[in-house]
Amino acid sequence: MIIIHHLEQSRSQRIVWLLEALGVPYQIKTYSRDPNTKLAPPELKRVHPLGKAPVIEDEGTVIAESGAIIEYILEKYGNGRLAPQTPEQKGHYRYWMHYAEGSLMPILVMSLIFSKIPEAPMPFFVRPLAKKLMKGVTDQFIAPQLRDHLAMIEHHLAAHDWLCGDTLTAADIQMSFPLIAMRPRLDPQQHGHIVAYLERIEQQPGYQSALCVVGPLKTL
Repeated sequence: MIIIHHLEQSRSQRIVWLLEALGVPYQIKTYSRDPNTKLAPPELKRVHPLGKAPVIEDEGTVIAESGAIIEYILEKYGNGRLAPQTPEQKGHYRYWMHYAEGSLMPILVMSLIFSKIPEAPMPFFVRPLAKKLMKGVTDQFIAPQLRDHLAMIEHHLAAHDWLCGDTLTAADIQMSFPLIAMRPRLDPQQHGHIVAYLERIEQQPGYQSALCVVGPLKTL
């Protein structure tokens, strides 16, 4: 049976959703973040050298990275479910599976890190400079990047109910984490199709089951 090593408030929520949607049995081991650093605890390094989450174990095989886990599960247990069927769908599928972690998440992580700068302990005379640095990076780089990313996703979803067409695929599961995390940044006037897309996600039985197991995500 698959064991999910789940770090609270992490990307592993989507692995739970995938397994719930496929009806694949699993066990879950939950880890709490360090209350000060918010990082994963040392125990996760006993499972994977980098202390990554999510991590799964399946019959002696240990796999980290959300995309790799999703591909492994679909190949072994999917039987064609939640997978693209046509060449066009496969093109969309590959793009969004890689885009989620390769392009969108780095911007969100950078935004999160810079938002924490004003709260970090530092000498009082450094704080004004740190705030100025944070504002400069946010205004000149992070915010414009996020606007461009959201505009691209909004444009795509204007023509598709799901990322690969008319049916839910694992690419939607992969993209769910960053988009749900970004929800407070969404303007219903500018991002109406993304908002509607997230509402469709939240109606999925597998997603609702995952929430019961690991709880809702905090937004960024």
